[in-house]
Amino acid sequence: MRAPLPSASSDLPRLSRIIAYALPALPLAALTLPLYILLPAFYSGPVGLSLGATGAALLAVRLFDAFNDPFIGIVADRWRGKFGRRRRLFALALPICALAAFMLFWPPEGAGPLYLAGWGMALSLGYTAAIIPFYAWGAEMAGDYGARSTITGWREGLTLTGTLIAIALPFSLGFDDAAGFHGLALLGVIIAATLPVFGAVAVVAVPEPAEHTRAPVGWREGLRHLRENGPFLRLIAAFFVNGLANGIPATLFLFFVGDYLGATDLQGPLLFLYFACGVAGVPVAAFASKRIGKHRAWSLGMIAACIIFAPVPLLSEGDIAAFAVICAATGLLVGFDLAIPPAIQADVIDVDTAASGEQRSGVYFAAWSLATKLSLALAVGLAFPVLGWFGFETGGGPDQSATALTALAVIYSLVPVGLKLGAIALMWNFPLDASEQGALRRTIEAPARG
Repeated sequence: MRAPLPSASSDLPRLSRIIAYALPALPLAALTLPLYILLPAFYSGPVGLSLGATGAALLAVRLFDAFNDPFIGIVADRWRGKFGRRRRLFALALPICALAAFMLFWPPEGAGPLYLAGWGMALSLGYTAAIIPFYAWGAEMAGDYGARSTITGWREGLTLTGTLIAIALPFSLGFDDAAGFHGLALLGVIIAATLPVFGAVAVVAVPEPAEHTRAPVGWREGLRHLRENGPFLRLIAAFFVNGLANGIPATLFLFFVGDYLGATDLQGPLLFLYFACGVAGVPVAAFASKRIGKHRAWSLGMIAACIIFAPVPLLSEGDIAAFAVICAATGLLVGFDLAIPPAIQADVIDVDTAASGEQRSGVYFAAWSLATKLSLALAVGLAFPVLGWFGFETGGGPDQSATALTALAVIYSLVPVGLKLGAIALMWNFPLDASEQGALRRTIEAPARG
């Protein structure tokens, strides 16, 4: 019989520290989903790049990540010092991240694919060097199954709040004129100003987490433990597939609302509605995780999202009310996608720590960071060329062909539903629950207690 899920945690940090830790997620949020929603449309629209050039530039950035992420993961685990292996790398990465975001969101007149790719790679480097130790830091703040859901819930709640701000600001000024001070330029200025400040608050207020490494392992042995970590392989496969399922509609959202529904003026409000409901979904996801287990709660959230999203191709031009209901419902469920997987990731790392003797959270979060970026980049790299092949044109408005609009609706909704079904199949009977994770923590913490 399965052990009951814990309702409280003995090692949960006090709330003020959790909030201080999560605070940098506000500006970092502008460099995740909004980057993939707004930036492709901005560079392929007002800036004047073609869909193919925009997709190719962003795909090049993600290929750069293929080398960048593993390197940063190793550094995050091995670079120790008095200031800590998590906080030091995080603090050093923030200025790079802030500058690159400023340059990318406020490009000069005549910026081309090389500009987008170059500053995109700089942002990728800074963001990766910040986010990997940031997530590893959160995973190591507590060892309890339920406490991890609380910590990630606060972080992802602030991430969604930052996403709301990142969406509202560009639309408040608009970004149709790439030559002036547009909405994305305002967002770039705010990121550059707030990211170093909020990062400093976290670094000063939150201690370096305890390390449970008994002995470091070589890279060959480390790779062997990685390959033999069955829950990790299963989780990252589901994480990648579901990331691709979320990335495709995120990339095509502005086109679907503007060209398919004919409601360009409602793009911002509908995006805001989606992510506002996502904020409300985070505590629901945390509650469900503690009641029925993380993997089962995530699976049920994905099932509900499939049911709600499947009828989207039946909508017609002007069906704004129906689409708003779909945005609200799927937005609520995106809280499950954001809050639950990082908490499961922390549990999967325990499998490796117990087997290898080294706490390698950085390497594992590097793998998940790469999976996230590749799934989102693949969404752009596949969706844009396929749409172009069906004759879809940016800014075509009412002149789009029926074939192009049908392709847009199918790629936007039915392809993601099929992908999510694959992720559900991987996660429904996931082997690592509260009982198994508790046994792993006893193994990990036994030497320190002994």
